[in-house]
Amino acid sequence: MKRLSLLTDRAVLVCNHQTGIVTNQPTQHLVKIDGRPILVDSNPERKTIKGCTMATPTIKPCSLTLKVNQGYSDLIRIDGKRVCLQTVTGLTDWAGANVNYTVRTPGQSLLGESAES
Repeated sequence: MKRLSLLTDRAVLVCNHQTGIVTNQPTQHLVKIDGRPILVDSNPERKTIKGCTMATPTIKPCSLTLKVNQGYSDLIRIDGKRVCLQTVTGLTDWAGANVNYTVRTPGQSLLGESAES
């Protein structure tokens, strides 16, 4: 079995261009890991992406995350909301083509959820 880390507000989510960093804004502060709030359902969505360098005169860089396609836990919830796992991914608003945002680092290594490999 593989262990999937839970995301905290220290998690680093990036666009597939690798230069755009997602701004985390946790909405729950009840449960923390090492003093940092765990991200829950919808926290990665509609967040600002800063630093994406993939722009042309006619195509703007990634600047916003869209709906999460996968990566919410089916097992663990906080106040009724699914927690975010290191497998979180979704589309950005980049106009050039379908570009995802993914997790570079989960922001902690203490807690996770077991998953089948």
